[in-house]
Amino acid sequence: MSGTDGTGQGEPGIVAEVFDGDTLGASEPVKQYFGTAYDKVARYADLLREQGELRGLIGPREVPRIWERHVLNSAAVVQYLPTAGAVADIGSGAGLPGIIVAAMRPGLDVLLVEPMERRTTWLVEVATELGLTNVQVKRGRAEEYHDAFEVDAVTSRAVAPLSKLARMSLPLVRVGGEMVILKGRNVAQEVDPARKVLRKYGAGEPEILEGSTVAGVESTTIVRIRRGK
Repeated sequence: MSGTDGTGQGEPGIVAEVFDGDTLGASEPVKQYFGTAYDKVARYADLLREQGELRGLIGPREVPRIWERHVLNSAAVVQYLPTAGAVADIGSGAGLPGIIVAAMRPGLDVLLVEPMERRTTWLVEVATELGLTNVQVKRGRAEEYHDAFEVDAVTSRAVAPLSKLARMSLPLVRVGGEMVILKGRNVAQEVDPARKVLRKYGAGEPEILEGSTVAGVESTTIVRIRRGK
């Protein structure tokens, strides 16, 4: 497998064996996938493992699955994001996918929008610890920033149904920019209820894409929507 030099754009690697939660993150395919971003991503995974449950960021059952369930799942969206400009991660929570995006796309300005103070405190600490100078943490709901800034893309993970997410996200996206979000496999059922708000912003037909990372790790579902007006 070719490396990605931190962009997540390389082809999925071949996993010759089944890795458990402790060895997946240290495996060669994962190191090659993240390229120059690997050290920052691995340190983030360590911080999440050490502090995530204690700080109410992830549940206890998620701790052994951090690389597969959270890190690689979040990384799957990066291949569909721009390499420069600005991206907002709304409802950033523990920094998924925003921290991963910032590590893999150092040429992006990444805005982490999160309403809960204890989570924004965590995000600031993590960004500082990892030396992510391209990160800004903004405390508040996405709707509070509708007239404050526009970005090239908005991303999110497990935040809300598509109709609500479009109302929250599209006002933050510049004309010609995109929503690029991680969703569940049944997202096609959410498209029709979202059409009214999509029309309001001149949005195109939602594209449902596969988000794959390394072989042997389940792919996720990405939805991409371009804002037209």
